[in-house]
Amino acid sequence: MTLQRGHTIKGVLLQVHSIVGLVLALLLALIALTGAIMSFEDEIVDHLNAGIMQVAPRQAPMLMPDDLIARLKAAQDVGKVSAITLSSDPAAAHVRFARDESGGRPSSLYVDPYDARVLGSPRGEAFFATVRRLHRWLLIPGDAKGWGRLITGTIALGLIVMLISGLVLRWPRRAGSVKMWLKPNLALSGRGLHRSLHAVIGTWVLPIYLAMTLTGLWFSFEWYKDGVTWLLARPHVTAAKMPAKSPRAVDRSGTAQPIGFDQAWTTFQRGEGGRFSRAQLTLPAGAATVIRIRSWGKDRTLETTRDEFRIDAVTGQMVSAERYDDKTFGEKIIAAIYDIHRGAILGWPGKLAFMIAAVLMPLFSVTGILLYLSRRRLRRPSQPPLGRLVPGE
Repeated sequence: MTLQRGHTIKGVLLQVHSIVGLVLALLLALIALTGAIMSFEDEIVDHLNAGIMQVAPRQAPMLMPDDLIARLKAAQDVGKVSAITLSSDPAAAHVRFARDESGGRPSSLYVDPYDARVLGSPRGEAFFATVRRLHRWLLIPGDAKGWGRLITGTIALGLIVMLISGLVLRWPRRAGSVKMWLKPNLALSGRGLHRSLHAVIGTWVLPIYLAMTLTGLWFSFEWYKDGVTWLLARPHVTAAKMPAKSPRAVDRSGTAQPIGFDQAWTTFQRGEGGRFSRAQLTLPAGAATVIRIRSWGKDRTLETTRDEFRIDAVTGQMVSAERYDDKTFGEKIIAAIYDIHRGAILGWPGKLAFMIAAVLMPLFSVTGILLYLSRRRLRRPSQPPLGRLVPGE
């Protein structure tokens, strides 16, 4: 009875595994391959733009952000600036722009921090931006606010179902045998070879796929993000809300006045001194005056190991300061979600391993479809049932 029940459970799991796999095969392959393309995006973009990202040091002081932007706008017609990245050592300032009326975002610019001379637009930026939108939202209109975010999240949930069901289905009788788990039988052919490659290589990459999907869900579902935050962060961090938006400064006629970066930048520099290597200043959306500043220390190599400050652009008052070193272990995991998702938490070997695993995703799509079709052929009767034979056959 127990054996029969086990066969029934495995039969149900096989159906679930096959159906989910057939439905999601192409989309999973697409998301995985776009992720693989982005694995070494930082290194590729830095290499392509090495000539415009650096400047020679000079005796003159670097321009303040507002002066730099004013000179940039006076020299050429540019859109509304949304963010600027500045460095403590001589390096080009990176200026990003807000979306225009059509919803498009103009290409960013690298600018000389001493005289606001435009050094060029980063090569590869538009390409990787498109790949990222395809990976995250399948190019569906609305980006993070559209249906694409929920669809990719649902696909990630489907992959988790496939990983768990696939592990149960391939559980060998000799579970303690490393050879049974990790060595494919390349002497086989046809269906046997397909099954061996599908099962064994799937075992190799299963931990990576789990890491990818469990962290990818963070970017798709608010309920998932809230649950992870509740689980890993301290209570006061979980309950903390964004600082209240202060009203934008207005003139006597009540017209809203644009805010600049200088007050916040001065406060930041006064507090941080020379401890940072680069800082990204982002203007608030809507009628607010609080600027967000993300900064990276000179010994930080990961994108997510950053400090974050919020400073009022009008008064220069520090609203909040969140330092990476002050976080608990769980909060550092939350901060590193993106680096875990792409394997960067393990350095370039981790990124390479995650990229290879992503490239292998089409293998499971192809072998899974072939296995499904071969099962269908095996289930067909080799000859028509006798009751259906007509006279003379």
